Amino acid sequence: MTDPRGVAGGAGTDLRRGGGRRRVAVIVAASVALVVVAVLAFSIGRLSTLADPTPGSASVEAGFARDMQVHHLQGVELAMIIRDATDDPDVRLLAYDIATTQAQQSGQMYGWLRVWGLPQAGPEPSMTWMTRPTLDGSTHGGHGADDSAHVPGEPMPGLATPAQIDELRSLSGVEAEVLFLELMIAHHQGAIEMADAAIERSTNGVVVPFAESVAMSQESEIALMEDMLAERR
Repeated sequence: MTDPRGVAGGAGTDLRRGGGRRRVAVIVAASVALVVVAVLAFSIGRLSTLADPTPGSASVEAGFARDMQVHHLQGVELAMIIRDATDDPDVRLLAYDIATTQAQQSGQMYGWLRVWGLPQAGPEPSMTWMTRPTLDGSTHGGHGADDSAHVPGEPMPGLATPAQIDELRSLSGVEAEVLFLELMIAHHQGAIEMADAAIERSTNGVVVPFAESVAMSQESEIALMEDMLAERR
């Protein structure tokens, strides 16, 4: 017997699926734990900001908060699209985790700006903060990235284009799963690039632990999604 993907059925398939669900569940649990860490960091950070200077509207911290909100909200959008386009339990569980985690983190960053007394709209084009020197004076970011190559106002790293989003909406089943995983891997890689750029440019007691948790959780999810993508090709 063959399932809709053309994969031979039977106990072997069930075992692979069961292993996949357990793997996704582990990643979801890890992501939840990292959200808790981020929330605690935010709570502790609100006290530590008595020692931290309040970021200005054109600061790295404010730019990161604004741009990562936009980035995360597209992640939520992609996750909700695939939730409606597939019946695969592993993909749906992953999408649920991405949507809930990134929506919650977007809310945290919105809250930072409110606490700092700053507007949600910045005085500079998006990603301007990523072109500023790091704490050691370099323009080269982590993992060998050259952050000076970013052009303020151009699309943020890893963002899906409107055409790609429209294509995802037009697909269903395995085709939708494959495109979603491809887009979300690139999306996570872009978020890690932004998180690393913030870590390298800030000493803020709220922003740095949060950015570290984003990078850690999304690196884990990339490894999972690469495995899921390989299974569907």
